[in-house]
Amino acid sequence: MIIFKKALPRRTFLRGVGATLALPLLDAMIPAATALAQTPARPVPRLGFVFIPMGTDHARWMPPGGEVLDELSPILSPLQAVKEHITVITNLELQNSYPGTHDTSNSGFLSAAFAKHTESSDYHLGTTVDQVAARHIGQATRLPSLELSVDLNPLAGVCNNGYACVYQNNLSWSSPTTPLPSEAHPRLVFERLFGDGGSLAERQASLRSRASLLDSFHEDIGRLQRVVGASDRVRVEQYLDSIREIERQIQFAEAAGAEDLQPDLERPVGVPAAFGDHAALMFDLQLLALQADITRVITFQFTRELSNRTYPEIGVPEPHHPTSHHGNDPVKVEKIAKINTYHISIFARFLEKLKATPDGDGSLLDNTIYLYGSGMGNPSLHDHVKLPILVAGGAATGLRGGRHIKYEKGTPLANLHMTLLDRVGVHLDSFGDSDGSIDGLFDSVPI
Repeated sequence: MIIFKKALPRRTFLRGVGATLALPLLDAMIPAATALAQTPARPVPRLGFVFIPMGTDHARWMPPGGEVLDELSPILSPLQAVKEHITVITNLELQNSYPGTHDTSNSGFLSAAFAKHTESSDYHLGTTVDQVAARHIGQATRLPSLELSVDLNPLAGVCNNGYACVYQNNLSWSSPTTPLPSEAHPRLVFERLFGDGGSLAERQASLRSRASLLDSFHEDIGRLQRVVGASDRVRVEQYLDSIREIERQIQFAEAAGAEDLQPDLERPVGVPAAFGDHAALMFDLQLLALQADITRVITFQFTRELSNRTYPEIGVPEPHHPTSHHGNDPVKVEKIAKINTYHISIFARFLEKLKATPDGDGSLLDNTIYLYGSGMGNPSLHDHVKLPILVAGGAATGLRGGRHIKYEKGTPLANLHMTLLDRVGVHLDSFGDSDGSIDGLFDSVPI
């Protein structure tokens, strides 16, 4: 790394027509006097949370062997390339999510709180771990947090067992009575990160008026490239290439949607038709948001509980929810495992991209922590024990990867939330039903 005596501000933006573009961390942003604040020993803390619905096939999720993650289980096998960045934690539970329901699986995942049983608007849960973190590490960024999903249409009314749908629709809550809606439309997320947004007609007019968002930044990009060093020029160009590729994907999806004559009024223009393409694009947007330091806290709901999404592309044409009530039918259990493996393969590709993205003296994965898992264990029993949970992160976070932490008895998932909060500098006496922390997950030196 080259340390400059006079640095660009960390919050440097390029300004175009109707948009601003944040930049990734460059060498030119690190002055000699403050270099220690940006080195891998003291990285900018970033936290991400990924929710998968309806539990897992525990037998195919559970890693074989002991504490060292020498061998991955069938479901976890897509993580082979980033195995040293993964720690699996077994025997975590959500006791406040009982009586076991899909609604409380969804709502308890990040809150570890009891969801008030109501069909009306007097719902009550708890502030979720991501929002506690955002109050501390999100105040230095343009967006304190980013809430994303793949399900486009929120459910309304009562969803299941007398619980209001708000518990399934919203993974993130800024207070016990304030759920934060997530966004599933890639174009809207992209414009929230880099543009002013607008109505559908305004967005389409904007597309017609310019081939690329980056066209309007041409002069600023040129000036920037003339004042930074060679390594920064490469880093900026890689970042801009990522933006161009996401633009291309969104525009391709919009064009395909506009040309589709089949009646499909519920699918907005610009959303990839295939689940895998949609989810991967949402992960790419997360990478850009983290790389440009637009936000440092992200939640992503793959799909909600009770999802009836089908996965014919992996040999599961049956809806997910009915299949999850497998009753130990080996055919249905195998199909649930296929869904689990498919979901984690998309997450694995995202981690590989984080690992390949420069950030400071290391990679974006080096400076990021992601929690991945579900609020349900065995979906056929609607239980909330033996949750499928893993933590991914890089060396600078202090995560001791390539490991399997297995508790002999049930341990609150809230202990993990407490540990993650402590890692990013948020020190609480308790969270949810916590009774301690996850010992040995991180090295002793905090971020």
